[in-house]
Amino acid sequence: MTRFRPCIDLHAGQVKQIIGGTLDSATSELKTNYVSLQPAGHFARLYKDNDLVGAHVIMLGPKNDDAAADAVSAWPGGLQLGGGINDSNAKLWIDKGAEKVIITSYLFPSGKFSQERLDTVLEALDGDKNKLVIDLSCRRQGEDKWFVAMNKWQTLTDMEVNQDSIKRLEPYCSEFLIHAADNEGLQKGIDEKLVTKLAEWCSIPVTYAGGGRHLVDLELVKTLSHGKVDLTIGSALDCFGGSGVKFDDCVEWNKKQPAVDS
Repeated sequence: MTRFRPCIDLHAGQVKQIIGGTLDSATSELKTNYVSLQPAGHFARLYKDNDLVGAHVIMLGPKNDDAAADAVSAWPGGLQLGGGINDSNAKLWIDKGAEKVIITSYLFPSGKFSQERLDTVLEALDGDKNKLVIDLSCRRQGEDKWFVAMNKWQTLTDMEVNQDSIKRLEPYCSEFLIHAADNEGLQKGIDEKLVTKLAEWCSIPVTYAGGGRHLVDLELVKTLSHGKVDLTIGSALDCFGGSGVKFDDCVEWNKKQPAVDS
């Protein structure tokens, strides 16, 4: 059943909410909605105290290792960690306390999907796909096509997000995380078509992020996906300086959902 899943986005060692389509630290185009005065561990403890399982921590660029370590040590075994994950550090982050690791860019050298790289990450995790989340964050191309975007969502890859690619990857991971990068941080509403399609294509858990702005978006995602897709809300939350959604209301919404998926 659909759940609210929170996030901790890290940029230059701080917890931030960023407009996803501008996320290029090499330029002056970065647009930030919010910079928290609280460390990453504060939010990890907040999520732990409210039993918000499946939360993800994303390292957006360099200089985030210490902040990420602060988060996963604050809730050992409770957070998923992504951003710069590869075959050489995946197990390291699990050992540091991450419940699962999330990979995107490493799977797409020069923008082309590499099965070999996926295999090496799984091997590093001792073949345990339950420790792996594949991030298929994407950008819309035309009316009904989405392509995986890498390098902080700046570079399109050769992989279209569709039923074929989902079925190809499902045997290798425990769930998917999919940001609609064109909607991320804009609070302009979710990509309803993408949510609907993800529910049709995915047979394992999937979390959608991008554009959530009101509490009713949780009900909308639940309806569109028949309860199969979870929703991350970031910039609109009051704990991240937003005015559209109260964090406590999301916690209460989760509590009212059935305890067992159906």
